[in-house]
Amino acid sequence: MNKTQFIASLAPHFNGSKKEAAHAVDIVFDSITRNIQKGEDVTINDFGKFKKVDRKARKGRNPFTGETIQIKASKKPRFLPAKALKEIIAGDRKLGPAPKPAAPVAPKAAAKKAAPKKAAKKAAPKKKVAKKAAPKKKAASKAKKRK
Repeated sequence: MNKTQFIASLAPHFNGSKKEAAHAVDIVFDSITRNIQKGEDVTINDFGKFKKVDRKARKGRNPFTGETIQIKASKKPRFLPAKALKEIIAGDRKLGPAPKPAAPVAPKAAAKKAAPKKAAKKAAPKKKVAKKAAPKKKAASKAKKRK
């Protein structure tokens, strides 16, 4: 699963909005990245721990020439899976049902749409004009039928 597929799987939890799901994913990844960069560990219960690891300078070997080379010291991110995640992956523990998406927020949208309709009802003269135009069309269609 890549990032786009991950966002698509989260979209139903954001009322079908891929834009909001992408924003949430970006915030989570950015927060994890920034905290690891600072040297802080990021622990997510029942999932795992992200941390920054310092690697010492060491000697290595060039696989093509067999020559010994010096590898510089570096800092790398590391993920340590939690016990619960390991058990689920190994099949020793069953994964619970997936959380269901939140109910759509349709009632609020309907209330917003209802307000303009009420305003349209107050504008009765416009509707009368439209009704006057309709009989002319019927008369024109009757004339066509007579021919």
